[in-house]
Amino acid sequence: MGAAVLHTLFAQSAVGLHVLDTQLRVVRANPLSDVVPAELLAGRHFTDAYHLEQPGKAERILRGVLDTGVASRDQVIRGRLQDAPGPSRSLRVSVYRLDDADGRTLGLLAAVVDINEQEKARVRAACLAAVRTQVGRSLDVAATCEGLVEAVVPVFADIAVVEVVDEVLRGSDPPTGPLGSDVPLRRAAVRGLGADGHRDGLVGEMRRLPARTPYALSASDLRPRLVQIGPRTPWLDADPDSARMIEATRAHSLIVVPLKLHGTVLGLVSLYRCPGAEPYEENDVPLALTAAAHVALSVDNARRYERNHVIASTVQHRLLPQRDGDRIAVETAHVLLPGRNSGCWFDTIGLSGARTALIIGNVEGPGLQAAITMGQLRTVIHALAGLDLEPDEVLARLSDIAGRLAVERASLPPDDRLHRESPEATCMYAVYDPFSRTCTIARAGHPTPVLITPDGTTTILDVPEGPSLISTDSSPFATAAFELDEGSVLAFFTGTLLTGHGSSNLVREALAQPGRSLQDLCDDVVYTLPAEDCPEGAALLLARTGVVPAERVATWELAHDRTTPAIARTLVRDRLDGWNLDEETAEATELIVSELITNAVRYGTPPLRLRLILDRSLTCEVHDSSRVSPHLRHARTVDEGGRGLFIVSQLATHWGTRYSSDGKALWTEQEIPSVADES
Repeated sequence: MGAAVLHTLFAQSAVGLHVLDTQLRVVRANPLSDVVPAELLAGRHFTDAYHLEQPGKAERILRGVLDTGVASRDQVIRGRLQDAPGPSRSLRVSVYRLDDADGRTLGLLAAVVDINEQEKARVRAACLAAVRTQVGRSLDVAATCEGLVEAVVPVFADIAVVEVVDEVLRGSDPPTGPLGSDVPLRRAAVRGLGADGHRDGLVGEMRRLPARTPYALSASDLRPRLVQIGPRTPWLDADPDSARMIEATRAHSLIVVPLKLHGTVLGLVSLYRCPGAEPYEENDVPLALTAAAHVALSVDNARRYERNHVIASTVQHRLLPQRDGDRIAVETAHVLLPGRNSGCWFDTIGLSGARTALIIGNVEGPGLQAAITMGQLRTVIHALAGLDLEPDEVLARLSDIAGRLAVERASLPPDDRLHRESPEATCMYAVYDPFSRTCTIARAGHPTPVLITPDGTTTILDVPEGPSLISTDSSPFATAAFELDEGSVLAFFTGTLLTGHGSSNLVREALAQPGRSLQDLCDDVVYTLPAEDCPEGAALLLARTGVVPAERVATWELAHDRTTPAIARTLVRDRLDGWNLDEETAEATELIVSELITNAVRYGTPPLRLRLILDRSLTCEVHDSSRVSPHLRHARTVDEGGRGLFIVSQLATHWGTRYSSDGKALWTEQEIPSVADES
């Protein structure tokens, strides 16, 4: 009975049975292959009988069983019978030691099962799971394509190339129907071995599909192509670039699948296999199609996000200052790092008295709505800045407006996405006075600024933190005032610039370089930051403080009597002649000063002070200690007075009243054609 069992097993079993001696030579084997008779295996070393990709690993398994007697089961190795044609196959090997009745070791029994098809199915399933896991995690087209090539190489392909219609990468709508030969495609991701060891250098290259090639055909009829490549493949002559790559890598099998979605074409996926891998077969095409469909959907989602991001970024840039914000006593520079967040903003606003408002803020969240909200807040703060309010009061009123915007958003229909998104915004408002060299700062949930003194010392300013602009916290805003040396630099950031590991210290080190231009300092900060920092985007505003040059300002202490307007006109005329301003400007300024001084003498209280400042515009200021504000009114034809401020409003470009602890100042600004050289 035992002999019959052995004879049946060796004659009819689908499992390859091999009896090995203690030298691992084949003593007996059943006919596993019609191509290689069993008797030809006799006498060969097991690793010679099978052409194994890792013969050392197989020998260690065999020797381990021979030495320990512990069976090794279901080890998967790659190889094929020595004389059998074709590529390596997946083999499951189980090894058992053979001992006689006395416990003497006689050899080994090795059972070999060809599990190539099962292994292929397992690899396909694992590859598809990897595609679903790795593709679509990012709203970036390039990262999405990179996820595909990472998932399929090397388990399913030796080389993978993803090409995307160039306009799709920019967020544009993909073309409908078959892809024409005139539509350029850009390589978004490449992975795999080549003649030089890698193919990643091809990323970013652009091409048009040569006619009469598998790529062009697949893009034309939107069907996959399975192609076996040989030395005489005719279409290679029509595509020299692909021919050179195929020759360098010795690729022998290709699957081309279009990236299509709802009748539109987003690009192509090309998968290659090289020597050592089995050629693609029809059973591989469904996996390629499923993977391409998943990638196409993810690419389209990323494209839509990219389009929205481009629109939001464009709106953001249009809403930010479009011209140089330098003032007579403040030099500024800025840098805006692009990112997912479109709500970063900054501003430089000239105020009366040669003062400058420095503002930076951030509206959290991606998309167009963040840019729109940012534009609304920027418009509001421009209006508030014109009222000459203190920084804490500006932020208090801005917070009220931001709260109303949040209420409006909450009033949207419940199915509106914005209804569920509560905006978050921060802001910092600073005012620098060059005459007192004082900077007064208030902040609403925003990071505190950094001060760089002329000797390069960096200090984080101690500014009380107020609640963010849209917050349930009703705590009042507070201010902090700092007297600055001439040539000091103030650095204002959005919070995302400091969130990376060690970014705060890196930024401070980059700024601690006295004597460099502000734009160079801005660039140094960007160069210093790690590449992975600021994915949300960030803004940096630098301001170097100074004083008003003595030749650009004139100040007079005036008596509080009726003769003062005439004296003031004479003083102003002499000063404007010294500045070489034109006659029209001089006459208008004399009249403005006369009306302001007359108003101060009649209704104000001493002391009385007149100041002229020459910048891009001409500023006139009349100070007195009364806090009573004059009002513009339209006098009737029979009235003898009441036209002073009306005349001033007609002659000046801007005018207003600014209050301080020692009284008030009426000021005007006049646009001047140019600032002439001092005589």
